[in-house]
Amino acid sequence: MARVSPLMVLPPVIFGAFAVLAYVGMFREDPQGLPSTRVGQPAPEITQEPLPGYAAFTPDMLGDGEVTLVNFWASWCPPCRAEHPKLLEMQAEGMEIVGVNIRDQVANATGYLKDEGNPFAAVPFDPKGRTSIDWGVTAPPETFIVDGDGTVLYRFAGPLVGSDYEQRFLPALEQAMVK
Repeated sequence: MARVSPLMVLPPVIFGAFAVLAYVGMFREDPQGLPSTRVGQPAPEITQEPLPGYAAFTPDMLGDGEVTLVNFWASWCPPCRAEHPKLLEMQAEGMEIVGVNIRDQVANATGYLKDEGNPFAAVPFDPKGRTSIDWGVTAPPETFIVDGDGTVLYRFAGPLVGSDYEQRFLPALEQAMVK
């Protein structure tokens, strides 16, 4: 009787484990969403260093009784550029948005806001990405809905555009606004 090498069995076992994980993942409650440990928790600190020439963030901005959005963005990020018109529209409708600029260059970020418009009530500058790490941001853009008492209610990874924005983000924002 021939012996089967363990190295011959390993690839099918690895493939089988991957297939089971993929199958289970397809039936998660929200397969598009990324879980956030911040939801339901007090908002982490945000750097108070502003992007030069723009308003500084103050901690009371997240505890003033009003729903606030915290948007992590960068001038080099194409999806951030895609969502920018929506941020300008939301700001024009009265939504307070804190725009944390991450892993960017001062000249690029200020030039971008000068050319495209500034939808942010404050623009904290986080060139090393420390604030984004504290918030659990994986990549820009990410937007958090923060309740008037400073509690993170929702995390949206990706640009605020299209059907994903309409079907996932807007209902969460509407729910936050009626609380």
